[in-house]
Amino acid sequence: MKQLVWTLPLLLAACAPMQQMDAAPMAPGTPTPGAPTPAPSQPPTREWKAVPYLSATPVRSFSAAQQVTDPSEEYRAVLNTARGPITLELYPQQAPKAVNNFVFLALNHFYDGTRFHRVIDGFMAQGGDPLSADPARQADWGTGDPGYSFRYEVGNNLSFGQPGVLGMARSASPDSQGSQFFITLAPSSFLDGQYTVFGRVVDGMDVLNSITKTSASSGYGEQPIPGAQADLLNSVTILSR
Repeated sequence: MKQLVWTLPLLLAACAPMQQMDAAPMAPGTPTPGAPTPAPSQPPTREWKAVPYLSATPVRSFSAAQQVTDPSEEYRAVLNTARGPITLELYPQQAPKAVNNFVFLALNHFYDGTRFHRVIDGFMAQGGDPLSADPARQADWGTGDPGYSFRYEVGNNLSFGQPGVLGMARSASPDSQGSQFFITLAPSSFLDGQYTVFGRVVDGMDVLNSITKTSASSGYGEQPIPGAQADLLNSVTILSR
């Protein structure tokens, strides 16, 4: 704020004494000299809150995902694994269908008790197959879905170019996304434009890296690791703010 400048009027008459002027008043709104400048007020930080579940027990089959996400909200998912928690930031603006699908399934306990059935050392950890909840169906792990499928979301300038990127798994068809997802263990930008990116790890990379590797890649392709036991995904908690 500009300060007002006060001038001393010429009130001197011949042989008249100088009149003493009172101290100039402070301009309105002018801080007291030496007083600290107040910091600008900041809007209060919204707290993350758990989103209530939609079912009391796991539901493994649907005809389609219901719309459950709010475009004005931010979302995170906490994967409560056998090795510890992994917190994911989700991208509802860039990949709205994939995020809504994941949140919908998680809120119906769909992922509870499933496994990270395909974890390739130095590449990625894949989970989300409902069949992996049944050890007796291990031969079919990787083929399950929630009863429906939907198209991939690419062209949103998101990349798999770093570890900890969350993507949707699918078969050869771009319309084959369902419930299965994967998280990169290493930069994998060669996947860009082919698979949907819908989040990233913001806490728990050490937990992700500790998940049991079930396969190794070699010059002969993907090779199962003998005796490897797939780790459990106990539950998923959805947070919003």
